Amino acid sequence: MAIIMDELDRRILNVLQTDAAVTNQQLAELVHASAPTCLRRVQRLKRTGVITREVALVDAAKVGVGLTAVVEITLDRQGDESQVAFEKNVADDAAILQCYRVSPGPDFVLVVQVADMPGYHALAHRLFTAKQNVRNIRSYFTIHRSKFETKLAV
Repeated sequence: MAIIMDELDRRILNVLQTDAAVTNQQLAELVHASAPTCLRRVQRLKRTGVITREVALVDAAKVGVGLTAVVEITLDRQGDESQVAFEKNVADDAAILQCYRVSPGPDFVLVVQVADMPGYHALAHRLFTAKQNVRNIRSYFTIHRSKFETKLAV
C-alpha cells in the first residue's frame, strides 16, 4: 500500500537515498525545512515502512567478492510450496544478494556475488545442483557494470 507523501517527504527521501549519514541539521538545510520537522518526517517515514533500513554500500572487489552473476532458475515443480521452499533455501546464503520470482520464463532470477568462479561453482552445487527440484540453471557473469543505483525515483 502506497503511503501518501508530499513534496517535502520526497525531498527528504532523495537526500537520504544519496547519503543517509547526513545529520538531521544538514538534512533540514538541504530540504529547506526546520530540523524538528525533518526529524518528525524521517521518523514517520521509518514507522510507516517507507524507509526500511539504512546501510553502507561496499565495493565488492575491495572486499574480495568481485564476481557478480545473474542466475535464472527453473524448478521442476512450480507450486507455491515448492517456490517458498526454494526461497527459504537461498535466503540464508550470504552470496545471494537478490531473489525474484518472475514470470514468464524462469521461476526465479537471482543476483549472486562471490569471490571467483570456484566460489560460484561451490555455490551452484550447494544451492542448485544438489537440490532435486531445480530443473534448469542459466548463469550470466558480468564483465563490466555500467550502472549500479539503489536510489528510487520518488
